[in-house]
Amino acid sequence: MTNTTVATSDLGPMAQLQARAQALRLTGLLAHWDQLVCDSVRLAWVTELLDWEETERDQRSLERRLRSAHIGKFKPLADFEWDWPKRCDRQAIQELMTLSFMADASNVMLVGPNGVGKSMLACNLGHQALIQGHTVLFITAGQLLGDLAALDSDSALRRRLKHYVAPDLLLVDEVGYLSYSNRHADLLFELISRRYEHKSTVITTNRAFKEWHEVFLNAACVVSLIDRLVHRCEMVAIEGESYRLKEAKARTELKAAARAATARKGKTT
Repeated sequence: MTNTTVATSDLGPMAQLQARAQALRLTGLLAHWDQLVCDSVRLAWVTELLDWEETERDQRSLERRLRSAHIGKFKPLADFEWDWPKRCDRQAIQELMTLSFMADASNVMLVGPNGVGKSMLACNLGHQALIQGHTVLFITAGQLLGDLAALDSDSALRRRLKHYVAPDLLLVDEVGYLSYSNRHADLLFELISRRYEHKSTVITTNRAFKEWHEVFLNAACVVSLIDRLVHRCEMVAIEGESYRLKEAKARTELKAAARAATARKGKTT
């Protein structure tokens, strides 16, 4: 069901169809609307036409937003191995997937060591938001702060900040993997402040907040930055060994088994 249909659900059938045509800006059809009222054949055809047009436009909109989101390839949540991490609140993550946190512009912090699935979970949240009609942007902390810090004029910086403030959901990946200067800390604080209580931000990090002073060395704004992030925040901690390391070991074992099988076969021939 389209957003137009939902918004006009309290209207009568004809009024619903007309409202849908208006939302789609089908001016030619609307100009001859009176001719449809008493023509059941035409009315059935118009209903199908509106369905086609809404479906096609929704699909094009989703494709545009997917391209702009820069999420890339990721494993779906159905492939997440819940029994692998030593600690992972499955119920909390499934609740996050309802996107209820976006209703009051709450933030999400996914905290854990490298390779436990933080980025995968963030991508799944972003994809779910896209499906529900929201705008999304996925970017690493290094890319984000490097982009902002490279700008050499106030006007260019303001325009770029608006770009990062604009998405309904901003996914900032890998905070804590690199160290940043005071300027980088100030830029992140400015961005989070502009989104604060207006739009949701998802951050993945391998560092607890008490360690962020080591990420943003000597930055005076770190306390205020953390304060804005956690004021309305869903925090999910994941503990365990790296999935990537696990998969690498599994591949190595498979290759070793294949080589051993080939060697045995060679000895028997």
